[in-house]
Amino acid sequence: MSSLYDFATWEPLLRLLRPGTEDRVSDRDGRVGGQIGRYGWSVPVRRSLPRPGRASQAEEMLDEFTAVKRVQSALTEAGEDSVAFVAELSPAGKAVLHLLRSGPAVEPGIGGPHPGALLLVENAVPEPWRRLPDPAPGAVPAPSADPAVLERTLRERVPGTVGATEADIAAAEARLGVALPDELKALYRVTRARWDDWRDDQEAADRLCDAVGCELFPLDDLYIADAASRRCPWRFAAKEAVVTPPDAAVQGLVGSPGWIVFGDNGGGDRIAVDLTPGPRGHSGQIIILGHEQNTGADLLAGSLTDLVLNGPADELPGPRAQQPPVVAHVNIRSLTSVEAAAHAGLEVLSIGVWDRTPLSLAPLFGLPRLRTLTAYPGTLADPLQIAELAGLEFLELGPEEWRALLDAGAVPRGLSAAAIVAHGDRDPLAATALANELLALWDRPPITRTVLEGDLG
Repeated sequence: MSSLYDFATWEPLLRLLRPGTEDRVSDRDGRVGGQIGRYGWSVPVRRSLPRPGRASQAEEMLDEFTAVKRVQSALTEAGEDSVAFVAELSPAGKAVLHLLRSGPAVEPGIGGPHPGALLLVENAVPEPWRRLPDPAPGAVPAPSADPAVLERTLRERVPGTVGATEADIAAAEARLGVALPDELKALYRVTRARWDDWRDDQEAADRLCDAVGCELFPLDDLYIADAASRRCPWRFAAKEAVVTPPDAAVQGLVGSPGWIVFGDNGGGDRIAVDLTPGPRGHSGQIIILGHEQNTGADLLAGSLTDLVLNGPADELPGPRAQQPPVVAHVNIRSLTSVEAAAHAGLEVLSIGVWDRTPLSLAPLFGLPRLRTLTAYPGTLADPLQIAELAGLEFLELGPEEWRALLDAGAVPRGLSAAAIVAHGDRDPLAATALANELLALWDRPPITRTVLEGDLG
């Protein structure tokens, strides 16, 4: 058996977790939990505060680093990406460790042992990730697009660069499955942007970035920013929506087969040529895909020629208000009723913190596009009303609400994914058991639990 399932692997970490748990023994029997992955971890180790004006030092956390590294090495040995754990630590030294392995039907939780989204249907993705671009048959290049001027300008700015051959360009088109627009071909005829062409000359690379207006990818690294390239956990992706106003230059998609990424702004935001523009856009316009956004892109320039000659637009268009919104929030700070959120175009409803009478879902009955419902524990007057929402593909509820649906045999069978809201000090082992009940309804692989016992002395 892998050393991941050896108590000795975990003992150094458990000893660090044991101090400071006494104040939690009364209501949780000394239970603490966390998650460790190959490249990061979240464990409730109590760290001493640094002196004012001084940051924490690595040597002050050396014991934690060493203990976690021991588990990470075991993860690598076992071929696992991460493991969640719950440890019951008694004052007398007895330790019971529960190791939770999610498997292919459960996304990792966030910073703790509670399970993430449950993938009830294999390979299913949220509706925004299935959305294809609307046709734009009348879209034409912007008046500023001029491949000849673009090529001449770049040759003047970066003389002596190694350009791509026609065979190189044809190979890139075959790999991508799309014909490169003329401006992009002109750019790569000037330079194929390979690092080895500069012989490690950083100044030459910087000159090219200044000339083009971005960190240019080599021709071999061009890629299509389709929906699959913009990965997002179900729990967040299901709450997104694709909205393209009639005056938008860029479609509000997750991704498009017509978005050809060719560069980066140096901060992780991708720059692409857009061949599937919005209603007011131009074919071949330049867009920027923010790395902190899951949908949409912003217009950077009307054409690649425009970007090189004039730089990015001074002001990027901001987000447009949705009237009425297809994603709605009911809570103490936003909308104050389900009725106020309900309309025929509503796709996502999130019910958050609520300090009034629990809410009825009756105003949602019959809404044709409602696909996502999330509700904070205790906010619903009757969870069984969810059975009337036939179009749901994602549902996020508290343990009691899920229990009511399970006991009544009323869990919507059209769901593709689900999640359990477990805020605060909720028992992660109970949440795991509840998750396995839901997974069993779809005959999906369960979360497995391995129990190790030992004595910390």
